[in-house]
Amino acid sequence: MNEKLKTTIKYSFTIILIIASAYLALKDVELIKLYETIVSANYLWVLLPVPVILLSHWVRALRWKTMLSPIIKSASTWNLFSAVMIGYAANNVIPRGGELLRPYVVSKREKISFSSTFATIVVERIIDVIALILIFAAVFFFFREQIVNSLPELDANKIVLPTIVFALALLVSLYPPIVRFLLKTFIKPFSKKYFEELNKIFDKFTKGFEVIRSPKQYLRLTYESILIWLFYTIPLYIMFFAFDFKIDYALGFDDAILLIVVSGIGTAIAPTPGAVGVFHFLITNTMVRLYGIAPEIALAYATVTHGINYLIQVIPGALFFLRENIKKIPKKEDLNSM
Repeated sequence: MNEKLKTTIKYSFTIILIIASAYLALKDVELIKLYETIVSANYLWVLLPVPVILLSHWVRALRWKTMLSPIIKSASTWNLFSAVMIGYAANNVIPRGGELLRPYVVSKREKISFSSTFATIVVERIIDVIALILIFAAVFFFFREQIVNSLPELDANKIVLPTIVFALALLVSLYPPIVRFLLKTFIKPFSKKYFEELNKIFDKFTKGFEVIRSPKQYLRLTYESILIWLFYTIPLYIMFFAFDFKIDYALGFDDAILLIVVSGIGTAIAPTPGAVGVFHFLITNTMVRLYGIAPEIALAYATVTHGINYLIQVIPGALFFLRENIKKIPKKEDLNSM
């Protein structure tokens, strides 16, 4: 399959996913009532999450700095924050598009190899998956019925592939000789040139996994990961006050945790640019099913919450795009040479 066809299929699938999730979110909603609810929200409360959202991104940059510490001792937190915001902005346009831009920006700024920097993105995803699984396990223990009702389409088979990828990545990070053996056995006999190139890339790539093999970093990574998820959850809780959910439905911080888990799992299974559509459907579905909130009010909450997060990612991200003088998305061949 050529690259152009793959891109067409990818974007077609994304568009279908957005349309389908938007339809599911809107199908029982009175648009006039939705508009009235959005307009009548208390926007003083809507603005309060802004510094918390920015702080969550700053802590993500700090955690990335921890991951990069085996490669570079004095990476600039500001450069990392710039890359994080650019990554988020790109993800709002292209699904997972920011995962290439982030290491590209840092490898240019900090003068380190793209392969090593990209490996830390893989490590970050592993840590995020572990964190989400642990939070999900805890929430599932206390809210089993609510989770099942909120994610009726949740299928264990959909978790198998990410789990396998995670296990393989962890295996590589902890025991690189396995990959070296595979390269030597299956690549070298057929092409010494490709073997040497792949071996060189793998050497750079494994540097990014060194933080996993460094027990002294575990505590710091754990602390920073907890902070990230805490700062992700707090805005959802604050937004309850913008719609009087605390008074009308007695929603608390535990309900905000449930919402962050449901949206996290859903967007991981069905990613769209900026979680558009999917986030709206999942949050609306959860609030309607669990708390008996009217679809219009639930969707208004999801729309405003998503909107403020979206703006806080796109606006700073666009400014950092200008700072880094990025005029186009780098091609894969350009990245491989870095």
